[in-house]
Amino acid sequence: MPARLRALVTVVCAAVLGALLPMTAAHAESRTVQGGRLDWGIKSSFQSYVTGPIAKGSYSLTGGAATVGGSAFRFHSATGAYDGDRGSFRAGFFGGVRFLGHRTSGGAHQLDLTISRPTVSITGATGTLLVDVTSKAKDTGAVTTSRQVPFATLSLGGVDMRGAGGTVALAGVPATLTAQGARSFAGYYTAGTALDPVSLSADVEAAARQPEQKPSSTPAAPAESPKATAAGGDAVRDGAVDWGVRRTFREYVTGDIADGEWTLSAGAQDGGALFRFPGGTGTFQDGGLTAAFKGAVHFTGAHGLDLKLSAVRVTVEDGAGTLYADVAAPDLDARKVPLVTFTAKGLKATGGVVKVTEAPAKLTARGAEAFGGMYRAGTAMDPLSLAVALTAGAELPALPDLGSEPTAQPSPRAAKTGPADTSAAPVASATDDGDFPALPVSLTAGALLLAAAALVTVALRRRRARPATSPADEG
Repeated sequence: MPARLRALVTVVCAAVLGALLPMTAAHAESRTVQGGRLDWGIKSSFQSYVTGPIAKGSYSLTGGAATVGGSAFRFHSATGAYDGDRGSFRAGFFGGVRFLGHRTSGGAHQLDLTISRPTVSITGATGTLLVDVTSKAKDTGAVTTSRQVPFATLSLGGVDMRGAGGTVALAGVPATLTAQGARSFAGYYTAGTALDPVSLSADVEAAARQPEQKPSSTPAAPAESPKATAAGGDAVRDGAVDWGVRRTFREYVTGDIADGEWTLSAGAQDGGALFRFPGGTGTFQDGGLTAAFKGAVHFTGAHGLDLKLSAVRVTVEDGAGTLYADVAAPDLDARKVPLVTFTAKGLKATGGVVKVTEAPAKLTARGAEAFGGMYRAGTAMDPLSLAVALTAGAELPALPDLGSEPTAQPSPRAAKTGPADTSAAPVASATDDGDFPALPVSLTAGALLLAAAALVTVALRRRRARPATSPADEG
């Protein structure tokens, strides 16, 4: 081969490798999962048993979990990692469900089971659902708590988890109880029992780029001290109240009877199982709090359902808290109505933030009027959480992150399923995330090598087309 041609081939191949290596490195890196939801009913027949005439029990939601559809629970705020090349995925979700049943004369429950913090781990065609479990044994009554128990296996037959998009989604994945799961389920079911299918959607951040060189920044200023108000105490710089009103009320609003909806305005946010009223201002002093918040929620539906709550306020005095709101309803139109009471003893600032987390809330007599007599005074409403910042740099707790709405777009590598395959429809979504296109590295390499071969062919043809002018041209 002539020297010039050898040099050309060397340059082209170097360019090919130079293009491939960064691409390979980018695809091989795990990408961060940040935001998303997991929907799972655990086992719908178990729900029916707990709330039915035998167990005569109930369930409650914790940590921002919600209900969705007929019998599923929604867990939120996915965090984890996804490797699109290997098809490996691991993401944990927040929230929990506590089941209580078979109440004894002493007030305790023989059935007491909490399942929380589900994690989905997938490597290739193998999937596992892990959960935290607190359960009471049926025979001895002993309570055990286990962290991240491999609770169920996930059937991923035919599913190709590889991809390069911005969303990973799975729908209706069959789940089967493991031996460890059966033990932590307090013996209510045996290993191999079919559980409710699992669906999830998780947002995946773009692959990390090489950081740009930036001039060093000046040292951060020290955190501000709380500012005092003219009347004494610390000024509330920001704040939020998280409250879902009542789970069964939300289900009634969107159910078949009321066939209604709710709308948010004036800055209120929907966290799935709760509404956030932000923009808190007020005063905190000696464990007492007076604060006002922004936002409104409006429930509407059939049979005269029309309830709007706005201008939320909270007061805490001597450990007793009250949540007020302006109410617009057919039977009541009034300002600053005391809706619920809650306990908030020993409030103090930590890191510039004062918090109340999931305090049990009870409906007041005036609150019962706001609901048109649907609930009696003293009825347990959804727990209430609040946080107020006393310094400008203090961070409030994050609102549950449900991620993007799942898309129906198939992945470039999604497995083909036959007409009878209704198990899982995975989507490693092709949504553009600013990364390299969703092409296999081998395909991209082939395209570049073809380009290199074309350049070499052109060079050879040009050389053969012109006469040699000197011995050097012969190589």
